[in-house]
Amino acid sequence: MLPFRFQLLDGLPVADQLVKAVQRAVLTGELAAGEKFPSVRILAQELKISPTTAHKAVLELRDAGFLASRPGAGMVVVKPAGSSRSQLLSQLDPACRDLIRQASLLGLTSDEILEALRRNLP
Repeated sequence: MLPFRFQLLDGLPVADQLVKAVQRAVLTGELAAGEKFPSVRILAQELKISPTTAHKAVLELRDAGFLASRPGAGMVVVKPAGSSRSQLLSQLDPACRDLIRQASLLGLTSDEILEALRRNLP
């Protein structure tokens, strides 16, 4: 079982989805700094994706500062320096775009979207 949530969506590159899921997990603390990250082989098996796709995502996460290679330990989670509120908010962008697209199809205004959001807040 993977130590973070991931749901595969149609129409978006799998590697990009995996990168965003891991970034969100790191920024929200679901994945803690120093935690061992699953190997490419395990990612591929668990997610039923190609090892090449998993490898691409791991390299991108490493290059973005979310993962680091540790001798004898493999890849470990790193919280990037300067993680900020704006990075957390940017994780909502895909959901916001989807909400706006759906609201547009329904003919809703921005005020009506905000009203729906407020109604659904805990």
